[in-house]
Amino acid sequence: MELKILIILHTLGATVWIGGHLILTATFLPRAWKSGDHKIITVFEESFERIGIPSLLVQVITGLRMATIYVPFSDWFDFSDALSRLVSFKIILLVCTIALAVHARFFIIPKLDDTKIPLLGSHIIAVTVISLLFLVTGLSFRLGIL
Repeated sequence: MELKILIILHTLGATVWIGGHLILTATFLPRAWKSGDHKIITVFEESFERIGIPSLLVQVITGLRMATIYVPFSDWFDFSDALSRLVSFKIILLVCTIALAVHARFFIIPKLDDTKIPLLGSHIIAVTVISLLFLVTGLSFRLGIL
């Protein structure tokens, strides 16, 4: 029963996180690039962070718990079987997401102006691609895609 609840919560968090990033990447980022106005992105992100960050935290907490259910912690980076490879790949994606978030928060956003739209845009696109890779990897646990 615990695993079912974790999967539901994890999926709800992923829906919000991935959906928000797809909207940001497909609609707000192109508008900001076209107009040269970084505020288009920051206004969206200020609103999205209210539900996006809690959704990400739910995914991290439930994801780490599910990882320990599927694969013992000591085998996370073993890569000897499909489950340990999937868990390891998700952990690597998480580290990449955190690295991009830290870089954006401390090095891009404090100095954000209209000239930084391409740099911020590259981060947004990278996080969106990573989010989609998270999705495909997560589905692989059930569907055996990878």
